[in-house]
Amino acid sequence: MLDGNQASLFQERQKGHLPGELDIEWEVVANGRASGRFTVQQKHMAPNGFLHAAAVIALVDSACGYACLSSLPEGASGFTTIELKANYLGTATIGETVTCQARLVHGGRMTQVWDAEAINAATGKTMALFRCTQMVLWPR
Repeated sequence: MLDGNQASLFQERQKGHLPGELDIEWEVVANGRASGRFTVQQKHMAPNGFLHAAAVIALVDSACGYACLSSLPEGASGFTTIELKANYLGTATIGETVTCQARLVHGGRMTQVWDAEAINAATGKTMALFRCTQMVLWPR
């Protein structure tokens, strides 16, 4: 388990990877929680002119994954996602900001369950509800 806010560590670590390529920014990555955001750009859009669902998943799944790493039990070596689900309720347009809050719902020795919410900062409306289950990995 990492101590304190690790946002800057994860901001640096994601460079050259999908979250970095999507310009996701982190405010908090800590034991039991994470929050971040991105401002919608053309690269976040689907060819149909709407925000691509995968851009939202990248935000909420990264928030849960980064926070999971910060919340692993002592001695665990990592995690892997074993299930995820999202319900989409709205969208955002170019120039608007999508924010995310993730929180630990269950932190067991073998699994963690995370909830996250994506919000359109311009309207304050919930865009997506997300839940994932992480399997905690242990050294062999």
